[in-house]
Amino acid sequence: MKGPLFYSKILLFGEYGIIKDSKGLSIPYNFYNGALKTDENPSDTAIESNESLKRFVDYLENIDSELVTFDIALIKQHVNAGMYFDSSIPQGYGVGSSGALVAAIYDKYAQNKITVLENLTRDKLLKLKAIFSAMESFFHGKSSGLDPLNSYLSIPILINSKDNIEATGIPSQKNEGKNAVFLLDSGIIGETAPMVSIFMENMKQEGFRNMLKDQFIKHTDACIDDFLNGNIKSLFKNTKSLSKVVLSNFKPMIPQQFHELWKKGIETNEYYLKLCGSGGGGYILGFTEDIDRAKQALSDYKLEVVYNF
Repeated sequence: MKGPLFYSKILLFGEYGIIKDSKGLSIPYNFYNGALKTDENPSDTAIESNESLKRFVDYLENIDSELVTFDIALIKQHVNAGMYFDSSIPQGYGVGSSGALVAAIYDKYAQNKITVLENLTRDKLLKLKAIFSAMESFFHGKSSGLDPLNSYLSIPILINSKDNIEATGIPSQKNEGKNAVFLLDSGIIGETAPMVSIFMENMKQEGFRNMLKDQFIKHTDACIDDFLNGNIKSLFKNTKSLSKVVLSNFKPMIPQQFHELWKKGIETNEYYLKLCGSGGGGYILGFTEDIDRAKQALSDYKLEVVYNF
């Protein structure tokens, strides 16, 4: 048995800010995916995934039934028969590994589910986001629900604020475009929960809260508007400002050995780095006006181009 594929995602802009109501822009990333599966001879990874699913099912049994109900008997039957999540999505890399799993479980076992084929009104999107937030909290302690939403719908999502989200179109890819978004592999696995708790601790300081509002959120929102409207020059100016703000105020979320590289990008304008997800490892997201120059400057690192424009 193998279920439908659910893809990874990339939050282009909005990490941390969306916890505090900034805008966010999330796009599907079809390079990685996962599906529910059962094998005759499961691997060690499959057995581990199955164990984790058993714990997840116990959690889903107690989820608010006003919000969502599942065919628990059927999930249990499948999990006891060895079902696992077969995924190429790297865990702890900020590209939505738990989001894809949540989307797959909802798709297969939720009762009265909202389907992708319906007219997705704002209310339906918000309801899905609330359901996914409750489900994904099992993995992260606190979840916005956006990763599973993106994975489930497989379309770009624009977050205007907590209670205003919409499906959106993004500028079309140009294969020969020099402007690019890329992923840089830090080679370290990041853990979401500790990074979020550092952020929440920092939020107790007035200075940090002001920086978030006056700089981080301001530049994030501007980047999203520029990106969606194709204002390339302004986009790179705002991405550079955002990269500086992150380097100054989110140091714990940037692996130590990348601080210099981050700074170098800002100084040379060859590329600008930003967090991909919660940081602390995993992928780092990069933006460049000249992908060939960026590849040269970062030749010692593993770089994946996500989007040319």
